[in-house]
Amino acid sequence: MAGEVVELRVGDRTVRVSHPDKLYFPEPGYTKLDLVQYYLAVGEGITRALGNRPTTLERHPDGIGGESFFQKHAPKHLPDWIPTARVTFPSGRSADEICPTEIAAVLWAVNLGAVTFHPWPVRRDDTDHPDELRIDLDPQPGTDYADAVRAAHELRAVLDEHGLRGWPKTSGGRGLHVFVPIVPGWTFTEVRRAVIACGRELERRMPERVTVAWWKEERGKRIFVDYNQAARDRTIACAYSVRSRPRAPVSAPLRWEEVDDVVPRDFDIKTMPVRYAEVGDVHADMEGERFGLESLLDLARRDERDRGLGDLPYPPEYPKMPGEPKRVQPSRAKRTPPRG
Repeated sequence: MAGEVVELRVGDRTVRVSHPDKLYFPEPGYTKLDLVQYYLAVGEGITRALGNRPTTLERHPDGIGGESFFQKHAPKHLPDWIPTARVTFPSGRSADEICPTEIAAVLWAVNLGAVTFHPWPVRRDDTDHPDELRIDLDPQPGTDYADAVRAAHELRAVLDEHGLRGWPKTSGGRGLHVFVPIVPGWTFTEVRRAVIACGRELERRMPERVTVAWWKEERGKRIFVDYNQAARDRTIACAYSVRSRPRAPVSAPLRWEEVDDVVPRDFDIKTMPVRYAEVGDVHADMEGERFGLESLLDLARRDERDRGLGDLPYPPEYPKMPGEPKRVQPSRAKRTPPRG
């Protein structure tokens, strides 16, 4: 099929797939067309997960073994039927990003080499107020998926005590993500603070297993609650996204009762369509729920008032934020003499 073009009729759209036999995942031998067919098989699920959200594309035009880049601006020659939304970055700059609303838009992006989709936690009509609280349970060296599962169960209890319900999914690597649909009335700063409060409570309950320490030297063999994934312009691969790893794993939505019985390698572009055909989108009911953050933000205020626990460091590329502590690695701070 070298040099050929495959045309797919998807709803009212015709999507062209150029070089369908181009090798994207050399180890299992998966091609661009295999990737297209995967996303077509989970079409309603990936469309629900992207849901009219500004989306950064992780593009691998020559497959995962070649050069790659994150595309935040809408690609050139964007069809007029794919909407965009303007998002503002921490630097103050802005960009128009694509907002997929149908599976044809996903396939169009895959034809450009998009492997993974990283949607913002906002919708196109309000890009300053997140409608998802996203909690990333990131295993550190010496820990694995089983450790993330233990943390996730305790996280579920924390959320429940604050009147929240989370939906878990594999990250596509070793970790777990838990998403909570929220009313879009809070700023990115407030949502991030709610994640920090949640992470600190989890750390208090599991001090030997969980940490919110930003500096790697302080994390140890624990699960890191990556609270900065809630910062503006930080995104998480959405449900059903393929990850750019050798075996083409995918970020798999789970029911809570499944979390203990699976491992991330169970889900890839060949096994997920089979599961999807059997059980459908197990996160479809997220769309009918919206929760408030009042309780977690109250917890954040109590942490600051009673325990002196204020903000935590932002990533290094972010401007200095009000109330943020010094961004100095602890070991460097100890050995750097004061000026004067």
